[in-house]
Amino acid sequence: RQALDRLAFRPRVLRDVLDVDPSTTFLGCDLRIPVFFAPVGLMQLIWPDGGIANQIRAAESFGILTMKSCINEPEIEDVAALSPGRIAFQLYVRGDADWVDAQAQRAVDAGCQGFCICVDLAKYGRRERDLLNGFVLRRHSPIDESAELAKLDWKTVERLRRKLEMPIILKGIATAEDARIAVEHGVDVIYVSNHGGRQLDHNRGTIEMLGEVVEAVGDQAEVVIDGGFLRGTDILKAIALGARAVGLGKLQVWALAAGGEAALLRCLEILEEEIVTAMGLLGVTALDQLDASYLAPVEPVSEPGIAGAYPRFE
Repeated sequence: RQALDRLAFRPRVLRDVLDVDPSTTFLGCDLRIPVFFAPVGLMQLIWPDGGIANQIRAAESFGILTMKSCINEPEIEDVAALSPGRIAFQLYVRGDADWVDAQAQRAVDAGCQGFCICVDLAKYGRRERDLLNGFVLRRHSPIDESAELAKLDWKTVERLRRKLEMPIILKGIATAEDARIAVEHGVDVIYVSNHGGRQLDHNRGTIEMLGEVVEAVGDQAEVVIDGGFLRGTDILKAIALGARAVGLGKLQVWALAAGGEAALLRCLEILEEEIVTAMGLLGVTALDQLDASYLAPVEPVSEPGIAGAYPRFE
């Protein structure tokens, strides 16, 4: 969160911004605004009638894409029809090569727009906020200390690229070095993420990773990002640094918990208003007009609060 707050805008004035268009494309989908619902696990615990269905219906109604986590209920086969052409499937690897290939085939059969592999869970992080809150599901979790996650390497990506005729997304890329290796293996989308900051302590904020990854990838792949994005201005900072779109994680969970599908839809409407307003005040009418010249490094003007990286001790 502080990494985002260390960037300020350099707005341009006296430009005609009567008609502002915040739309873009990602994975071949038209997005009304440059965001998608990031894969967040266990959303069925957040809302009584199943979080993922609410999530997908809201995304479909508004006009964005959803990445469905493999540990969300119901299964991809049961929800893909809710938003045809606007769902990607995200997998935690917890089986052998045949099992992974079978999961990829499920994504193909369901008509998904992409197949996403989470690559930053070689070990399950010590998540102190969860421990303090008594949220301990490790012995029940389907991703609990999977040996297959620890053994996951580039050979898996290479095999999937040979077999899979759909876009491959790697979620958890944090460096230019790994971004280059990914595109060498034919990866279509580089997903910059630090797993909400709760995997590796002292990792960088994702917005700090973005520039080097975009430079390393060039036009060989799309780059997306998540990690603490809560406002329209946050999203435009990522777009200015070269991201195609921004994944919403905690923000979508907060909205879902506040009021289900209706609140998710309202969340997106508020973001759209913030994005359009900020674009006009920056002096741009389309997202591709933004670049790093619209940003400047600053010191944060406030202390981190509830959206900060560390638990609050009171």
